[in-house]
Amino acid sequence: MFVDFDNVYTGLMALDPAAAKRFAEDPKHWTEALAAGGAGEESRRFLIRNCYLNPVIYSKYRPYWTRAGFRVIDCPSLTQRGKSSTDINLVLDAMDALAGAAHIEEFFVASADADFTSLVQRFRAADRMTTVIAAGAVAFAYREMADSVVESHDFVAILNGTAAGIPRMVPSAGLGTPLRTAQGTPGSATSAADEVRALVQAAPGPVTGAVAAHRALTADPSLKTDWGGHGKFGAWIAQIGQGVQYSSTPSPGWVWDAKRFSPEPSSLASDARPAIEEQVTRVTDVPALSAEQFRQVFLSLAAKLRDHSGNRSELARSVRDDCVAAGQPVSRSAVNFVIQGVVYAGGSLAEEMSAAELAAAWTRNVEELCRLALMEFDDAEKLALRRWAGGGLLDSGPGGSRA
Repeated sequence: MFVDFDNVYTGLMALDPAAAKRFAEDPKHWTEALAAGGAGEESRRFLIRNCYLNPVIYSKYRPYWTRAGFRVIDCPSLTQRGKSSTDINLVLDAMDALAGAAHIEEFFVASADADFTSLVQRFRAADRMTTVIAAGAVAFAYREMADSVVESHDFVAILNGTAAGIPRMVPSAGLGTPLRTAQGTPGSATSAADEVRALVQAAPGPVTGAVAAHRALTADPSLKTDWGGHGKFGAWIAQIGQGVQYSSTPSPGWVWDAKRFSPEPSSLASDARPAIEEQVTRVTDVPALSAEQFRQVFLSLAAKLRDHSGNRSELARSVRDDCVAAGQPVSRSAVNFVIQGVVYAGGSLAEEMSAAELAAAWTRNVEELCRLALMEFDDAEKLALRRWAGGGLLDSGPGGSRA
């Protein structure tokens, strides 16, 4: 395990200062949680535990890490701009470990710094499992190169002791390793089918095929080769059962719960979602919500901030329940993702923010995710993106202004 202390600690401070304190002062707790694994997983034994920190700023935390069995490497600032030597020290040590006599099966890199993408590529080329622990926005290429990612909100839950187990681990295609899930048994096809069924059954209407396919591939990237032997997405959908149906027409193709809906092709065409929405949800990890659902999340979040500003878990649960009661069902994971994005964009959960301010912060985060994914839009697409991600709260109108 290689820990970029400065990167993780700074990211956690923006999300949850209490969790950041636990990260810095009790590394033994969360390291053992990761070593134990989740349901259906084998336990791990970390052969190497390295922590890279700037001693000028964080030297007071050194005793906690040495006591937890970590080798602490001082990485002071070497430039006038304050850039430390963490990156080069971490990479050199990681490559030494990769070439060492001991065959290390899995590498953990605790950092959201996309500079480590090339390092993770080397791990994969050597047929080693890689897990990224992120406490900040993660570049899409970095995320996709890793075999699994412990997301910020999941890591915070582990630090706060509210996680039942570590998050689901999804291997990339071609590594020859079984799917490891926190809930189920090995077998990625079952997990992907469950994910799509849950998406379709919770949706207020039919969802586009692209959104459903993205959900399935996120759960099991190996499906991208031939959809589990079925050849096409439509054939794979046809066999997952429980009333989930698919039609390739009208474009772009639709998936729906036949127990609740019997859509006509004409009605699907009239309700077709904007192309910009499909592009963003397919290329980034932004939840596939409608503008109305995003709007309700912002309204509910603004109303609940005062009651739950110090408890992220309770806040997400309360907002989810409020959205369901308002007729705009949204999953708790989607709420967590929005809250996390608001914080990344400079919003503070310790202060009262209006729905429009929350929408503006979230939209800035979505725009940054698109930039990191190298997505380019014309002016019309940028406007469509703001209208969708902002839930319509950023549009100027009578007596109002653009946020």
